[in-house]
Order: sequence, then structure tokens, then C-alpha cells
Amino acid sequence: MSSFRLFLPALLLALVLPGLVLAKTPFKPNLGPDLPTITVTCGEVTLLLRQASQWTPGRLDFRGQPMTTERSAYGTVFSFPGVGFIGTGHLENEPEVLTSLTFILDGQSVTPTAAMRGDRFRLERKSRIRNFDLTCVIEIHDNRLYETTTVHTEQEQPLKLVYHFMHAWVPTVSAYLAGTGDAVTTPEALTDAQEVARKMYINEKVDWISVYEPKSQQYGVSRLLEAPEKGEHISKIWNVPGTYRKYYLTCFSDDSVPAGFTGTWKMITSFGATAEAQWPSAAAKLAGELK
Repeated sequence: MSSFRLFLPALLLALVLPGLVLAKTPFKPNLGPDLPTITVTCGEVTLLLRQASQWTPGRLDFRGQPMTTERSAYGTVFSFPGVGFIGTGHLENEPEVLTSLTFILDGQSVTPTAAMRGDRFRLERKSRIRNFDLTCVIEIHDNRLYETTTVHTEQEQPLKLVYHFMHAWVPTVSAYLAGTGDAVTTPEALTDAQEVARKMYINEKVDWISVYEPKSQQYGVSRLLEAPEKGEHISKIWNVPGTYRKYYLTCFSDDSVPAGFTGTWKMITSFGATAEAQWPSAAAKLAGELK
């Protein structure tokens, strides 16, 4: 009887939580010495990766200047009804289960060091979040960052939403613009004013967005290269003064991912530098080159 009582909680957990962390043993990569962070520099772009968020991005620099902040989560996160967020740096509910991790520098698989430099970098990362298998690939070359996320599930799964390609732009970013087809929006200011604190901007389907950081006179352009038809996709920038101006690609809002679904999203991000008056035209030109 006592043995049955000990066994019963585990049995109930297995029945209630099918496909969760019990289904796979967490993968522990052999990274040599304990590395809480890894930085990779290719050309003028530096990417910081964090162990604490299961080796998802932690910051993006251009020409040595941070364009995004470490005070946030990056990558892909799911929001489940009645549960909340699971994935990347969101560890408050359940951990994302890392199942595979490969670092490739200049065409060679490597054991990473705290700081790496080369011409081309590729991170291949596989994980599981409840019933979802994720394959996330990050590449840096030619001063461009490529992010590709493929999601597969065998079971239908209701969701509140999915966020892909979260980019927590630094809170000093002062403006954004967006483009769809040949149309480009008028730049809109992002300020610390109380009336726009925690406001969501854009809130529509666009091909690309750009943000401007006045202190460094640098800008970033992110263009969506691929997305499945199912799930829609809406771009958002969340204005949180003093913390970040954060970009999200939102999919499957109050929708269900069908059984047997496989979908791939791909985004490219690049950077430039110019005076603010020339930024809109420079950003539109760069967005065209990224197409």
C-alpha cells in the first residue's frame, strides 16, 4: 500500500501532463567550462547568448554599441490558456526542454568559448514546449542576423498566442517605421511620455520594421522572409519606457494549432548608421536589399 501511495502522484502527473518535461530528458550540452554567457562577433554584429534562457539570444550589438537590452526574453514563447508563458526566458511556469544544441563557426562544429569571432556563425537549437517540437536556427554573416524557427506538433493545441523573433530594442530607441509592399509608413516617435507607456504600436501585418537609436545614430531593420499561411502574423512594438521598445511577431492569437502542423518562420535583421533625417530613406533602401 505504501508503495502504491508513492507511485500514485507520479502516475497522476504523467496522466495530467502528457507530452511535457516528463516525455524527454533535458539535454545538458557539453560546453566545457561553466559559461553563463557566450558572445559571437561576425563582422560588425555581436550576438550574446545566455545559458539562463536556454541559450536563446540576450543582446544584439552593432559596431560595439548595444542595439537591444539584456533586460528581456528573446526567441519564441507560447502562451497557453490557463497557464501563461512557456519558453526561452519565461521560466515562471514550466521550463522549455532543450534537446539539442550545436555551435558552428566558419563551417566547423565547435565547443564554444566565452567570446568567439569569425566570418560566419550558426547555432542549431532544438527544444520541446509541451506538445510542440521547435527547431531554431540563428546565423550571422555579412553583418546580417538570420533567425529561423520551425514548429511541429502532432496534437491540436489551443493557444492564447505565440511570439516569434522577440527583439528588445534599447529604451533610447526614439522612433520606428514599417513597410508593406512598396508602401512605407511615416516615422512615428517612441517616447517616455506617461500617456504612451506600455502602448502597443503597429498592430498589423507588415513586411518589415525599422527602429532608430539617436545616441549612436544607428538603426535596425528586420524583415520577415517566410511565414506559414496558418496562424496569421501581426507585428507589434511594445513601448515600456526605461526598459525597452520591444518587437514581437504575434501568431495564433486566440487560435488553435491544428494536429500535424509544421510551420517555418524566418526573419533577417541588419543595421546601418546615418543621421535621423536620412534614416527613413536609408531604412527603406536596406529593407529592399534584405528582400
